[in-house]
Amino acid sequence: MGVTVTESKPAELPVLGHLINGAADTSATRLLPVFDPALGRPVATTAIAPAATARAAVAAAAAAWPPWRDTPVLKRARVLFEFRDLLEQRRADVAALITREHGKVPSDADGEVQRGIEVVEFACSVPGQLAGSHVDNVGGGIDNWSLRQPLGVCVGITPFNFPAMVPLWMFPLAAACGNTFVLKPSERDPGASLLLAELFAKAGAPPGVLNVIQGDGETVRALIDEPDVRAVSFVGSTPVAEQVLAQSTAAGKRVQALAGAKNHLVVAPDADLNLAADALVGAAFGSAGERCMAISVAVVVGKRADDLVARLATRARALRVGPGSDSDAEMGPLISAAHRERVVSFIESGVAEGAKLVVDGRGLKVAGHEQGFFLGPCLFDHVTPAMRIYREEIFGPVLAVVRVASLNEAIELVNAHELGNGVACFTADGATAREFSRRIEAGMVGINVPIPVPTAWQSFGGWKRSLFGDHHIYGAEGVRFYTRYKSIMQRWPGTRSAGPEFVMPTHKG
Repeated sequence: MGVTVTESKPAELPVLGHLINGAADTSATRLLPVFDPALGRPVATTAIAPAATARAAVAAAAAAWPPWRDTPVLKRARVLFEFRDLLEQRRADVAALITREHGKVPSDADGEVQRGIEVVEFACSVPGQLAGSHVDNVGGGIDNWSLRQPLGVCVGITPFNFPAMVPLWMFPLAAACGNTFVLKPSERDPGASLLLAELFAKAGAPPGVLNVIQGDGETVRALIDEPDVRAVSFVGSTPVAEQVLAQSTAAGKRVQALAGAKNHLVVAPDADLNLAADALVGAAFGSAGERCMAISVAVVVGKRADDLVARLATRARALRVGPGSDSDAEMGPLISAAHRERVVSFIESGVAEGAKLVVDGRGLKVAGHEQGFFLGPCLFDHVTPAMRIYREEIFGPVLAVVRVASLNEAIELVNAHELGNGVACFTADGATAREFSRRIEAGMVGINVPIPVPTAWQSFGGWKRSLFGDHHIYGAEGVRFYTRYKSIMQRWPGTRSAGPEFVMPTHKG
């Protein structure tokens, strides 16, 4: 099959391909560059899989499923324990790949790996999570109990912004529950996915239990079309999530599709402004705003907006932007030149629509990295809900300040937005916190916590157009997603009188 290369001299760059049934594969319809965003130049190429390769990955997972399903749950858990230890040993290597291909600073990359490890630790507890219920002698010599059993082949489609953490939200728990898995990571930063698969195999996972396919939208569609695929997990933008949901459900597959976000942080009149300002700067500009849990809107209640904006501006201007090689860097580059231009277009629209650009990060150049995809932090004031920078997910280092008169107005503002992923409220008053947390329409709520990402033993997911499907991801919700419930009723000869029964069974005694 012919290969189209987007960069010159591709032979000088390593090709990041696929892992199918434990074997490396570099088949491709074309190669795409993998950039070091801090340098603005490619460091590898991604092999985009043809449909036949995607089918081969699903076939390998389907063949591996029966013996893996029948592997005792304790043995599956021991593989996860070993995988957790290997991840801990190699966490610096995983983090380095994230920094090189995504651009986030090393401390942030290490934090990503840590959050992934925590989900693996939860997956180690799967024997207890899969426990069913049993009721003896429910009536007429009948015992009743329940099982949770694996689905089969599951597919994971993961985004560029967390190339290690989001895959670790999916395949460890799916495999621990007895499923096999095909992972399709982002083609922009696929290196971490291959290292994770290498460590999972080294931990004792048999060939075919985890397969990795590099690809694009066509690859995703080919994977979903495969009859052996029983469930699809997705994290990405709202438009693509809707497409994944429509295709998956039309094919009768279970789906969880985590989508876009427009996360608000409400600053109550009694909030500690220094605490709120620090939280907003970290949550808005950390990882260059490329987080689905980033705070992109500050909603200031009352008359303290001028004071808060001044504190935010001082902190934003002092933020150190640089490459991962700079140990003092607090924010790295955006993932690509195209994405930077998209974020810049939002900034330009905000100015055109009348918002006040208090801090302008456009035109930032980092010494020695002039070709890198850097954009400085941007702060808007006097933003209104009609503006594009308020309505749409920007996914960049842009914070918008909206002013409201009351807590009720703030809650109504947040609830009116079509996206309901996460939200936070900073306050010193318990009654305010209680009212806010009960009335707000979002899947994850923080009280004086700017990025309320649930722990591995809880579950992650939004409301409204931030989540499509019935299940949140990882935790107890993840166990439910990757298993099917079965009820069993049993009666043995000699426990009832002979003869046919013509009525609906009852339990009157």
